[in-house]
Amino acid sequence: MFRRRRAAEADWAETYVQDESAGNRTGEDDETGWQSSVAGMSGMARLARFGIWVVIAAGPLLGSAALLSSASPSQGATKTAPQTRQASDTGPSGFAQLFVAAYLEAGEGTEKNLAPYYAGSVALTHDPGTRTATRTAAIASHEISPGYWSVTVAASIAAKTSKDSYRDAGVQYYRVAIQAIGPRSAGGAADTGAEIGYIAVSLPAQVAAPEALTPGGLGYGTSRGSGTSDPATQTAASFLNAFLAGNGELDRYTSPGVELQPVTPAPYTEVKITDVEDNSGDSADQTVPADGSKRQLLVTVDATDSDGNTFPLAYALTLQARAGRWEVSALDDAPALGPSSTPSAVPSTPATTDGDSATASPSPSAP
Repeated sequence: MFRRRRAAEADWAETYVQDESAGNRTGEDDETGWQSSVAGMSGMARLARFGIWVVIAAGPLLGSAALLSSASPSQGATKTAPQTRQASDTGPSGFAQLFVAAYLEAGEGTEKNLAPYYAGSVALTHDPGTRTATRTAAIASHEISPGYWSVTVAASIAAKTSKDSYRDAGVQYYRVAIQAIGPRSAGGAADTGAEIGYIAVSLPAQVAAPEALTPGGLGYGTSRGSGTSDPATQTAASFLNAFLAGNGELDRYTSPGVELQPVTPAPYTEVKITDVEDNSGDSADQTVPADGSKRQLLVTVDATDSDGNTFPLAYALTLQARAGRWEVSALDDAPALGPSSTPSAVPSTPATTDGDSATASPSPSAP
């Protein structure tokens, strides 16, 4: 069938070319307008027949397209909405920290050190190094519009005294306006990869400290003090000594299948319990309940290093009973909160300083 079809198409093509040539010669005498001739009409008829053959040959393809069309969702079907790409504040926040550190360190004659961060003109009258940031941290960021950020930076300030020593000037807060170019993942406004860059639109603005918070209640409620007679407290003490001081193996105090890694090398030589809170509801009950029973503990310890220095630490643990003993089943990421626990704001307290007597040199700023 296909051979006959190709032969017919070849015959038609040859005839059509001849007819078209005749038609073209007929129309050479006229410059414009539609041309009609017997040869032209004959060519049109053959063109129509050729179109029919094309439709027949394309039948299988049209059928496949129709099948795929019927399998696709209808116009009224629910379509998944495109996901909104969240802009990242990592780049603008880091840039703001670097800018604040450079701004605090700069002075008369070193204004050029601000050029990588701010393109405006700056005239400083104090000596370079009059103050410096020993540490910086971005504590808040807000995207005002796509690619335009407001970043608040906290800076621990060391101020130079008349004796060329340094005093602690407390923590100060600066708000910086940053424009970013690049993809949303870099804080810019583009949806795809592009050149990344940041620039401050003005000098920093010093602002007030944010409000301090009083945390909400924790979900323990039962205090057991620093005594180690309770079996749960004993397990916690042994576990933390192994975890922090390398005294014993962790798997002796953990539930089967629980894998926890100790801090290595061990930073402390001794760990002492100073307070334990749990959710048992009865501080006098020291019995170990049935297998599978769980208890949550908040354990405060004093950890002593090899130089005799002692540091307080706190750990949230989940214990599980097995075979008449308590075992650590989880080193929790955070202490458990009580029901409906929300923090409340309290007035901030101005930072105190040590006066001009401090002599410690400032450390490099750490963004």
